[in-house]
Amino acid sequence: QVQLVESGGGLVQAGGSLRLSCAASGGAFNSYVMGWFRQAPGKERELVAAISWSGGSTYYADSVKGRLTISRNNAKNTLYLQMNSLKPEDTAVSYCAANTIVRTIVVGPGYEYDYWGQGTQVTVSS
Repeated sequence: QVQLVESGGGLVQAGGSLRLSCAASGGAFNSYVMGWFRQAPGKERELVAAISWSGGSTYYADSVKGRLTISRNNAKNTLYLQMNSLKPEDTAVSYCAANTIVRTIVVGPGYEYDYWGQGTQVTVSS
């Protein structure tokens, strides 16, 4: 059983920054592809960033390239998302997820991710 707990969400003005953290327990964290997803009201869940088990490969959605940075500290079983230059359209519930099924980064809604956190609200005001 893998448990994921997100933290770091909040309210920030446009152009500001937030750092999200995801603490993992109960599994082999360093063997999992990890991802950050977001879901705004009335919209589909989307993958915004993902990172391979080694940290050597990353993926970013076009809408966040250059503004968000995903990283992981396997020794601490923690995933991070540094969010800079935030925009109102970044407002969403952000979810941390672990992919224990497919050991590669897959772009999509997250079907291959079998463990999810409860989410943390990110609100960007204009």
